[in-house]
Amino acid sequence: QVQLVESGGGLVQAGDSLRLSCAASGRTFSTYAMAWFRQAPGKEREFVAAISRTGGSTDYADSVKGRFTISRDNVKNTMYLQMSSLKPENTAIYYCAAAIARRINWYPKRLDDADYWGQGTQVTVSS
Repeated sequence: QVQLVESGGGLVQAGDSLRLSCAASGRTFSTYAMAWFRQAPGKEREFVAAISRTGGSTDYADSVKGRFTISRDNVKNTMYLQMSSLKPENTAIYYCAAAIARRINWYPKRLDDADYWGQGTQVTVSS
């Protein structure tokens, strides 16, 4: 079992950058593929970015490609989401998710792929 704690959210202006962190408990972090999802008010939770358990494979939602970068540090048991050129439409609660890796280059992209969720961190981008 793994527990996930997000941090780094806040209120920023359009065009600013922000880095989210997801700290995982336990000694088996490297066996989990990880992902970021977000949920805006009145909308369904959606995929943002994902990374394989080794960090060798990543994927992004089209809306964030070129602006967001996902990474992980398996020594620190932490995943990151570097967000740049933020837009008001990026305002949401950002959740990290962990999934037992099906294959070495696999990562979760669907809500039901995730085995564990964090509590979320609020990101608000003002115009």
